[in-house]
Amino acid sequence: MEPRLDLFTNEIGAKFGKRFANASLVIGQSSLPKATQELVSLRASQINGCGWCIDFHTKDAAAAGESALRLHLVAAWRESTVFTEAEQAALALAEEGTRLADAHQGVSDATWALVREHYDDDQIAALVALVAMINASNRMAVIVHQKGGSYQPGMFDSLVN
Repeated sequence: MEPRLDLFTNEIGAKFGKRFANASLVIGQSSLPKATQELVSLRASQINGCGWCIDFHTKDAAAAGESALRLHLVAAWRESTVFTEAEQAALALAEEGTRLADAHQGVSDATWALVREHYDDDQIAALVALVAMINASNRMAVIVHQKGGSYQPGMFDSLVN
């Protein structure tokens, strides 16, 4: 399947993308660990079937020093021993926040309590914003059939100011 529209070269798409990237800076500059940010983004992207975002976040995480083992196991994090309790709480929130239509209550109280055990209010705000932003990114890329495989770490650094 060919991409339907190149959001990076379309005038409206490019303007929106720049603002979207700038909004994401708040998350990136937060005290939420960068590894957690990439793992959460990767897991939501896997659930949503977004090849572009899986490519993006796998490569960015690897470039930042994330191990291949942890990247390979993120899809099966519950059955893995390589994630901290804090990361597991964040991944649970990412899954429940991504699968809103699958759960009548959204994020469970049990998951929220686990997140509260490991993160402060600023980190939780960043985590909630991250789950919302990656889900929006996934939807845009999937709608236009943006394919994974061509992303290079740092290729969008010039978009943010």
